Amino acid sequence: MCPFCYIGKRNYEKALVQFEGRDDIELIWKSYQLDPSLPTEGGKDIDVYEYLSSRKGISKPQVQAMHAQVTEMAKGAGLDYHLEKSVMTNSFKAHRVVAFAKEKGLGDLAEECLFNATFIEGQDFGDEEILKEIGQKIGLSSGDVEEALKNDLYAYQVTSDINEAREIGVTGVPFFVFDRKFAISGAQPPQSFLQTLEKAHQEWSATNDAII
Repeated sequence: MCPFCYIGKRNYEKALVQFEGRDDIELIWKSYQLDPSLPTEGGKDIDVYEYLSSRKGISKPQVQAMHAQVTEMAKGAGLDYHLEKSVMTNSFKAHRVVAFAKEKGLGDLAEECLFNATFIEGQDFGDEEILKEIGQKIGLSSGDVEEALKNDLYAYQVTSDINEAREIGVTGVPFFVFDRKFAISGAQPPQSFLQTLEKAHQEWSATNDAII
C-alpha cells in the first residue's frame, strides 16, 4: 500500500548489486498494514484522493502534489507509477499470499508482482481473482492461493509479523532491519543501503568466523 516501499526495494536491490558479500544475504519479507480498517471489498469505490486527504489531514490538491512528487521519485528508481489508479483496499489477503509464497521461496517475487500490480497497473489486490492471477505469474496455482486465503496458519503468520513490528517500534514503512542490529527507515538512496549492508556484514562476518 505504501509507494515508498517499492522505491525502497529498488534502491536496496541497486545497493545489493554493488555489494561484494551479496551471496551471504538472505532477504525475508515481513507483513505490515498501514490501515487495517480498509474494507476487504469495494476498494475501487473509494476515491484515492479523498481517502488520503481525510487520512493525512491535507487538501486534495496537496495529495495530488504529493503523488506527483512520489511519481518523480519513483522514476529515479526506474519505476513508472500511476498512483491515480490506486485502489484503496485492505492488504491482509495479499499478505497471506506472500506468507504462502515465502514457504516456496517466492516471497520476493510475490512482493515484486504485487507492487507492480498496485502502483503501476492499478489492480485491486483485495480481489481474490486478481490474487490468483498474480499467483500464477510467480508459479502458484489457484489452489495454492485458495489455501493461503483459507488456512488460518497464514493469517497467523501475517499477524505475528505485524505484532513483531509493533514490539520493535515500527510505525511506518519501508523499514529494513539488517541482522537484527541495524535499521533503515524510509526509501533511502542506494548508497545508504550499501553502507549499512557493509557495516552489518562486517560485524556478522567477525562473529561467523569466530564460530567457525
